[in-house]
Amino acid sequence: MTSTTLKIFHVDAFADRPFAGNPAAVFPLDGPLPEPLMQDIAAQNNLSETAFFHRQGAGADGAIYGLRWFTPTVEVELCGHATLASAFVLMTELEPARTEVSFRTRSGLLVVRRHADLYELDFPAFPAATPRQPTAAVAAALGAAPDEILRARSWLAVYPTADAVRALRPDMAALAKLDTSVCVTAPAGEEARDLDFICRYFAPTAGIPEDPVTGSAFCTLTPYWAGRLRKERLRARQVSRRGGEVFCAVAPDQRIRIAGRARLVIKGDFYC
Repeated sequence: MTSTTLKIFHVDAFADRPFAGNPAAVFPLDGPLPEPLMQDIAAQNNLSETAFFHRQGAGADGAIYGLRWFTPTVEVELCGHATLASAFVLMTELEPARTEVSFRTRSGLLVVRRHADLYELDFPAFPAATPRQPTAAVAAALGAAPDEILRARSWLAVYPTADAVRALRPDMAALAKLDTSVCVTAPAGEEARDLDFICRYFAPTAGIPEDPVTGSAFCTLTPYWAGRLRKERLRARQVSRRGGEVFCAVAPDQRIRIAGRARLVIKGDFYC
């Protein structure tokens, strides 16, 4: 039986050291792979996201790459940490002279710019609003009532303190019955003087009980906290077991900027 050999990189995204942040598997490709094969590869990796990218053509600022993201069970519409990881691989391992890359994705064209060791993602904003749907099931699944529950692409539950967010022990089976994932957040308070807010993210509906650091969640968190704190630039920490720091800012045209660091932990060959 013939096999295909692919290059694989494991990158800890939104991390300034190994074994922190959110790990992603990144596969630079010569061309597209069949979708079932990409899903099988993502299941084999068993990370929150596996990213695949390949060159698709040229734009005004150089090459454009197609980018897709898969959890162990499904393809997703948008992923922040695996986009950061893909840009990191491209701009450090493959094309180290490059400082900007454009990815064509299911969420449109996403641009990543490198500033020294910081990678800045240009992402869409998804502001949260008061939901029309009943929210009792969300609060019950989280195990503690938040101050408010809002809705964007995912549920957003806002708690009064960072300690309340850290103390949550959600019912994962109940969360899995919801129609989408749940982000929980609170002001940083005494957590750290240089932080504005903290968060956690639960996505058992996508095969991820608790995501270590969720870049796409900041598409909602950034406009929420920018409005509440009346600040354009914010600094946050996702307080999962691994943890990770995210810099974020509001931008014109319903866009936001999400920035973080990354570390390479594995590179090698993948046989399929």
